[in-house]
Amino acid sequence: MTAEPADTEVVDAEVVEDGEGLFPVPADPGKHPRPFIDVDLLPAVADPAPAARPLVNRHTMLRPGQAVPTTADAPTYSEADFRISQETAELLDDAPPANTSRTYTSAWKKFGEWCAAEGRVPLPCTTATFTEYVGHLVRADASPATIRVHMSAIRSQHPDDQKPGTKEAGKMVRKHARSRANRAPRKAPPVTPSLLGSLVATCAAPTPGGQVVALRDAALLTLGWGMLSRRSELAHLTIERLTVEEDGVTVHVAYSKTDQEAEGEDTFVPADPDNPAVCPVRRMSAWLAELRRQGHTSGPVFRAVTRTGAIPTRKRGDFLTPATIGDIVKARAEAAAAPLPDDDPARAVLAKLTAHGLRRGPAQYLARLGQDPTAQGRWKPGSRTVEKHYLAPARGRTDNPFTAARAAAEES
Repeated sequence: MTAEPADTEVVDAEVVEDGEGLFPVPADPGKHPRPFIDVDLLPAVADPAPAARPLVNRHTMLRPGQAVPTTADAPTYSEADFRISQETAELLDDAPPANTSRTYTSAWKKFGEWCAAEGRVPLPCTTATFTEYVGHLVRADASPATIRVHMSAIRSQHPDDQKPGTKEAGKMVRKHARSRANRAPRKAPPVTPSLLGSLVATCAAPTPGGQVVALRDAALLTLGWGMLSRRSELAHLTIERLTVEEDGVTVHVAYSKTDQEAEGEDTFVPADPDNPAVCPVRRMSAWLAELRRQGHTSGPVFRAVTRTGAIPTRKRGDFLTPATIGDIVKARAEAAAAPLPDDDPARAVLAKLTAHGLRRGPAQYLARLGQDPTAQGRWKPGSRTVEKHYLAPARGRTDNPFTAARAAAEES
């Protein structure tokens, strides 16, 4: 047991109050003349600061004369540095476009179900789990684009410091992409002008409900074709963003796949007075008139229709989903194919038709006429997609050396 120092004396003390605060006073002041001071008034003795450590790694580069950064240079954070406001949190929650949010939610749900079946932890998942799931998608022959969406959806659920690694999974996807590229291409058939006419021709029904559906579908088909629309663009279109005039329809596309910052872009779809059946002005005017008749003067352009022809306001929202837009196009394709004989080539094309044909068809049509569809389809300037799939093939037809050689031979 350690002995106390000789000059240490333990005394009884009591706390008394005077006008300046609380002071400890010895029980026998005469015996202890030394003053007592409130210990709370004494400066605290700080623990010695830890020695500053260098903050370097194998990627650090120091210029001549530059000091080595240390922990002493690092800022001191408080709770305020990590807090965001409720308003900012709500903006973050609303940040992704609706279709992107649904896609990511669906992908995350599928990953969770797979993890449950495999006995793995989905959040935070290990890099091995992430890589194995990508392998699962590759073995299921999902498209590389779909797999990358799933990868992004999974990583978006993880904090930055817990995201799984992508190096090995990325290699797997690139190899899968090259393998698929060697197969016969699977592209949506283009909706040519004549095929558009066949689809619109199905928009006739004897019942009132069928008539309203026909008005909607004819407007959707003709406007979608004229603006080289994506499914999501048609699904999110609102009445306020449409201007219908005698010479055409101006569509303000608030945001799109290539405009994630929502800067917005106007697309003009000209009227086609020589072909009234597929004229977007005529078809859109008829549909907007029906919307007004049923009390809809704002909000979504393309809405659900009941069997009786009513256009209700739905609790879950009035916008059709991009998937529903696709279903409408497929239904019209099936109706157009129904009267055709089994050996008719058009029947085989209609059987494979998707909503993307409304974009690919007019892009191909414009390119073959020597026009660039980039602006009309809201692709980014210099888009490789336009060059590879539309402009280059069109030039291959019009500027083909065999064609030029034969023309020269005929002239000589």
